[in-house]
Amino acid sequence: MMTKIGLPVIAINFKTYPQATGERAVALATTCEKVAKEHAVSIVVAPQIPDLFRVAEAVDIPVFSQHMDAGDPGRFTGHVLGETLVENGVVGTLLNHSENRMLLADVDASVRKADDLGLYTIVCTNNPVVSVAAASIKPSAVAVEPPELIGSGISVSQAQPEIITDTVNMIRDVNKDVAILCGAGISTGTDVKAAIDLGSQGVLLASAVAKSDKPEDVLLGLIEPIIN
Repeated sequence: MMTKIGLPVIAINFKTYPQATGERAVALATTCEKVAKEHAVSIVVAPQIPDLFRVAEAVDIPVFSQHMDAGDPGRFTGHVLGETLVENGVVGTLLNHSENRMLLADVDASVRKADDLGLYTIVCTNNPVVSVAAASIKPSAVAVEPPELIGSGISVSQAQPEIITDTVNMIRDVNKDVAILCGAGISTGTDVKAAIDLGSQGVLLASAVAKSDKPEDVLLGLIEPIIN
């Protein structure tokens, strides 16, 4: 049975940042869990694949993989299989991140496989048109992220708000149920509030939390518009 992810959600991608690798990934996930539980907010973490088991063992909040392939167990060297993710305590996966793009047919196959395994799927997209294509595959969520703003510190919700509103409007024409998230440059509570006001049901971000010397403080700022 698929894990229910509360909305609005703050999804934290650990990427391959050294500050969020190995035991530091566990420490960061534990901080995310602390904030989520103390303030009753929905926070999802996506560590590197080699760190999934140790993080999932350490926290109760949802742990996602950064990628998943569609293949079945067997002769698939180097692939990331859903069955393995489930065995490691993972409840969902990102797909088609701009730093690990997939063919649409492969996204479709991965979403279908994830559905069979009860895994939540967040398909990343780069613009409203691609978002519509992703939504038609019926993942759990679509996260639109203009690649040029990723890691820039310039929030999509502030710099290109029309991307969010256009994505929301166009997706709802083809899929009334999929969760719609946004990302790229999200770093403050003001960014989160703007995203939600524009119709997003959550945000996907990375460096603002994963590279911070004080991730708890950053998280508290991010959730402020959600809890107030």
